[in-house]
Amino acid sequence: MWLALAIFAFTWLLVLGTKIPGVPLDRPSGAATGAVLMVAFGVVTPAEVYREAIHHETLVLLLGMMILCAYLAEAGFFRWASWQAIHAAKTPRRLLAGVTLICAALSALLVNDTVCLMVTPLVLQVVDDADLPPLPYLLAVAFGANAGSAATPTGNPQNMIVATLSGLTFSEFTLSLAPAALAATLVVLGVLLVLFRDELRARPLAVSHVAPPPVDRALLARAVGTLAAVAIAFVAGADLAWTAMAGAALLLAIGGRPPRQALERVDWVLLLFFAGLFVVIHGVGKSGAADAMFAAISPWITGGPWWEMAVFGTATVVLSNLFSNVPFVLLAANWIPSFSDPGLAWKVLALTSTLAGNLTIVGSVANVIVFEAAGSRGAISFGRFLRFGLPVTALGTLVGTLALLLLR
Repeated sequence: MWLALAIFAFTWLLVLGTKIPGVPLDRPSGAATGAVLMVAFGVVTPAEVYREAIHHETLVLLLGMMILCAYLAEAGFFRWASWQAIHAAKTPRRLLAGVTLICAALSALLVNDTVCLMVTPLVLQVVDDADLPPLPYLLAVAFGANAGSAATPTGNPQNMIVATLSGLTFSEFTLSLAPAALAATLVVLGVLLVLFRDELRARPLAVSHVAPPPVDRALLARAVGTLAAVAIAFVAGADLAWTAMAGAALLLAIGGRPPRQALERVDWVLLLFFAGLFVVIHGVGKSGAADAMFAAISPWITGGPWWEMAVFGTATVVLSNLFSNVPFVLLAANWIPSFSDPGLAWKVLALTSTLAGNLTIVGSVANVIVFEAAGSRGAISFGRFLRFGLPVTALGTLVGTLALLLLR
């Protein structure tokens, strides 16, 4: 067990972005190295890697959604949708509301990391032109995308893992999680409006001179039509992973441009990152370390389902920021059968691990994308981000979890 934990600790430090002297590894290469170490030291066998450790369905679903998002990006959809919301804004506060809600809505349909990557440059352009402080709007992109992505199995990678491991259908997942995600998104907006009430005083907002971004209408029609068909198949109960890949394959065939352009937009490094994590976490689970971790918190989980879920949700928020949400979801998957209502536990895990991403700047990949894309205009310390992330996460998780428990 201790060997597995040592390899996990090494991998975890790299996943958190820690620079280890003499070890020039980043997050993806750290996860891959951790997987190799698990096999090299006999914690996991090669056969187990192929047959048990790697959740191929999750990787296929993520790849399919990335390709669909790539074609939407190629068509100019993300920038067009953001421009529509921004153009309708008349005041700084309405602009903040528009950015938050449009990022949440797009992330509910698509992968939140992609939404942040595509929307952030346009938001920065607008706030610069309108002479507005960038920080409230950058936080709105990140917080809104994280909260909105909790609504569906395809909103973020940890939801994809939950959906594929739990067996929840797209409809079951979305009907339970969408109201909670909406409630959390409204909390995000409310908290940001309060915290930035002085910086966003009411005044006319002149952004009408910002030209609409170009759109490839033919490609957009094909991409939106394909995405609609995929969504219908999801709701009808079709296999999530292969439905997404079927939509991706269709667009590769009818996109009307070289498929390589879309494939180059796929984050292949992210797929490697998840594959490596799957192996590392499998080794931790096989060693019994995951059971030992659960045993440490199990004395607190006594009572009815509501109390169980309150403790589990709180632990998820804390541990998702300690371990990072995707590794923690993989660990916590070993605990779900121990709860009195495993189906509810899966949903609480999806919701709270996602909302936990708003707590710290490294709590979500979406946060990192937004503030890295912003460059010097997005410079913010860990402590200052926490000042905003703490009330957003605490209130959002509380309200969202209550909505989930009441409406499930």
